[in-house]
Amino acid sequence: MRPGSGVIVAAAVVTVDGPVRSLRPQARPEGAPRVVLASGHAGFDRWIAGFRGRALSQGISARVFDRAFQGVRYDPEVVAKDRNQSEFKREIWDYLDSAASPVRVENGQKALRQHRRALERIEAHYGVEKEVVAAVWGMESTYGERLGDLPLVQSMATLAFDGRRGAFFEKQLIAALQILQSGDVTPENMKGSWAGAMGHTQFMPTSYLAYAVDFTGDGKRDIWSDDPTDALASTAAYLKRFGWKKGMPWGVEVRVPRGASFGDAKRMPSDWAARGVTGLDGRAVRDHGAARIFQPAGAAGPSFMVFANFDVIKRYNNSNAYALGVGHLSDRIGGGPEIAGKWPRGYDPLSFDERKEMQQLLQRKGYAVEKIDGIVGPNTVNAIRAFQQSRGVAPDGLPSQQLLALLRRS
Repeated sequence: MRPGSGVIVAAAVVTVDGPVRSLRPQARPEGAPRVVLASGHAGFDRWIAGFRGRALSQGISARVFDRAFQGVRYDPEVVAKDRNQSEFKREIWDYLDSAASPVRVENGQKALRQHRRALERIEAHYGVEKEVVAAVWGMESTYGERLGDLPLVQSMATLAFDGRRGAFFEKQLIAALQILQSGDVTPENMKGSWAGAMGHTQFMPTSYLAYAVDFTGDGKRDIWSDDPTDALASTAAYLKRFGWKKGMPWGVEVRVPRGASFGDAKRMPSDWAARGVTGLDGRAVRDHGAARIFQPAGAAGPSFMVFANFDVIKRYNNSNAYALGVGHLSDRIGGGPEIAGKWPRGYDPLSFDERKEMQQLLQRKGYAVEKIDGIVGPNTVNAIRAFQQSRGVAPDGLPSQQLLALLRRS
C-alpha cells in the first residue's frame, strides 16, 4: 500500500475568493461556488463541482475547499492500485520474518532510545507500553521512513469519483477537509498512502478526527512532522480507547499437549495449565486474564496463549498476522527472544544474512530486486521465480537453501 508517483492526466483549476491567511473556519458568508474547470477529464470536473456543494453543506468553508482543491488532478495510478489489490500471499512465517526482522528490531530499539522520554510520558498517560507503541510505528511506517508521499485530497477525490468504493472515500475526503479546516496541517503537507493512510502510524482521516491528540501542546495534532510525538500518542490513545490493559501481555508462546484441540475456548491460564498447556518453561502462565490458544500454522507450528490485548491490536488492523507481528516485534524491541517453535515451512530456510546474499545475487544477475534488505516481499518472490524458470526448476518462489546453492553455482 505504499504510494508511488502517479501519472497525472487531468486537472481542476479552482478560483478562490481572496488571499488565504488561515485554515481555521471563519464566520463569514459562503459565496456562490466559483469553480473554473480546466481539465481533460470532464467527468472528474463535474464531480468536483457537485462535491463542493455537498462539502459546504457539511460545514466546510468555501475558502478551505478551494485551497484544498487547487491543482487537484485525477490520478489513474491511484485507481489502478485500488482495483488491483491482489493480495500478495505470504505464509505466517514469511510475514513474521519481515515484521520482526533483525533490522526492524534493531531500528525499533534505536527509536525507543531516541524517543524514550516522549514514549515514557505517553505510556504514563495512556497506560500503553512504549514497546507496543514503537512496534506499531515500525509496522506502519518503518519508524517514519515511509509516511506516504501522495497528496491526500487528490487521492481521496480520485477514489471517491471512481465509484468502486465511492461512499467510503467521500467520507474520508470530508474528514480530510475537516482536518484542514481545523488548522492541524496545510494541504501541501497533508500527504499519505494511495488509500488515505496518514502520518507516522498511518491513521485514516476519520480515525484521525476521532482519536488523534495534541500531546506536544502546540495546538496541532501533527502526525506528519519529523517529531513523531503526536502520532505515537494518538496510537496509544486509540489502543486505550479500545481497551488496552497495561501489564497484560498480548500473548505468550506455550507448549501444548500433542493432539490437543482448542477451538475458540477462553480460559484462565491456570485452567489451561491443568489441561497441559504451559509456558515454554513448563510452568503455568501467570493469570493475566482469560485467554485462548492460537496456532497460526496449525498444530505443526508454534502455539500462543493470546489475551484481550491481542484483540485490541486487531482493532488497529483486523488481522491475526498483524496482531502477532506487532506483539512479537514489541517483545523483541524490549529484548525478548525469537519464537522458539519451528514453523512448517516445507523447505530449509535462509538466515537473515543469507536472504540478503540471495537478493544480491539475484540483483547482480539482472533480476528486479529493489532493495537488499533481507525481506522477502513480492518483488523478491517474482525475481526468485523468474530465476528458477530460467534454470528449468519448479518456480516455487521459496527462499530456500537449495535456491541459494543454485544461485551460487550459476
